[in-house]
Amino acid sequence: MENFWEHLQNLTDAQSILSKGGFYFLLIVVFAETGLFFGFFLPGDYLLFLAGLLCSSGMIDVSLGTLVLSVIVAGILGNYTGYWFGYRTGPVLFSKNDSLFFKKRYVTLAEEFYAKHGGMALVLGRFFPIIRTFAPIFAGVVKVDFKKFTIYNLAGSITWVNTFILSGYFLGRRYPQLKDYLQYVVLGLIIVTTIPLVFAFFKKRLASSDK
Repeated sequence: MENFWEHLQNLTDAQSILSKGGFYFLLIVVFAETGLFFGFFLPGDYLLFLAGLLCSSGMIDVSLGTLVLSVIVAGILGNYTGYWFGYRTGPVLFSKNDSLFFKKRYVTLAEEFYAKHGGMALVLGRFFPIIRTFAPIFAGVVKVDFKKFTIYNLAGSITWVNTFILSGYFLGRRYPQLKDYLQYVVLGLIIVTTIPLVFAFFKKRLASSDK
């Protein structure tokens, strides 16, 4: 049991993923988090940032171009997989019981986000934990036009990956000492990327209490 939790902790630890799993494991994690419903807990944003940061110092043995293009493709394929899953399961997904790796409220959260932002939810949702996992699944459930989905999928993956990897890369080049403070960098990124979800949660609670 102790080994199980240790492995689970490693999956949520971006630094561990990159140092122990390397480049190919990074691609697997990105693919899982952007389309497999049980991948919602994976550390997408700060994993990409750290990948760029470590690439700038040569700690990841791939070029920046290879890193960016490969992660973009992994994110695109992940969304296609999520869309296919939602398309195949349809409304059945809303009646699925909660489990350790599935929460019905996450699908509802993606539904509300999609209702508010339309197709752009597939682009904007890349920047929000949980939403980026369930938005493509919900798009499949409601059977969004596949050509439109493809456009949003490409735009979302390109924007998300470039934003975080290039930010990490160029900050790492400018401030090489950052790699010595990775735990603080990760903590800061977790806080920044969690704030929008916390804000949305309390906004929803306040709206419910006003009814």
